[in-house]
Amino acid sequence: MDGNGRWALERGLPRLAGHKAGAEAVSRCLRAAMNRGVKYLTLYAFSSENWSREPAEVADLTSLLRYYLRHKVAELHREGVRIRFIGDLARFDASLRDELVRAETLTRNNGRLTLLLALSYGGRGDIVQAARRLAQSVQQGDLKPEEINETLFADKLWTAGVPDPDVVVRTSGEFRLSNFLLWQSAYAELVFLDIFWPDFNEGHFATVLEAYARRERRFGTRPSAS
Repeated sequence: MDGNGRWALERGLPRLAGHKAGAEAVSRCLRAAMNRGVKYLTLYAFSSENWSREPAEVADLTSLLRYYLRHKVAELHREGVRIRFIGDLARFDASLRDELVRAETLTRNNGRLTLLLALSYGGRGDIVQAARRLAQSVQQGDLKPEEINETLFADKLWTAGVPDPDVVVRTSGEFRLSNFLLWQSAYAELVFLDIFWPDFNEGHFATVLEAYARRERRFGTRPSAS
């Protein structure tokens, strides 16, 4: 979800206004996903690199997150949305971590849609922490190095238990993954939209699904004859 700051700059608004408009786009995206029967939706809300932004902007982003946790989670729960957070959550303060736990606990039995919010998340960091966990298991004698395979590795990622993404969408006209779900996106279809995230709507969601439907997914194999 890229382009909040530039969206605000074009309108002569503070960056916080762009982030607030981006939060409204999240609601539209969620609604579109539920209307289309999508079962898993992952949103890159706060990257590990975002910690290096100006302290005031980081404070604005975390305050906005706290606001939506307190005012939107109950609504998502009523809609049957399960909320799950992925990333290095230990970097947030204890009170915000408590809010995250409450949101996950409240919604954990919902099945209409699983919403993964990537917070303090980086794809490289995800791979590193998974490798560390496996190394600890080897060190403790619970695992042999030769027993490590792709399935076991995936089970140590923050996204364990969640299917790999079918499609990854990047807004704002940028053409890169920017450290998002690097392992998980190995065979994802990539769609790039030349709009800022605050302008994202259900029409754009439909465009993404239409683009995905036209792709032929071979996963490295030759297409079968028909």
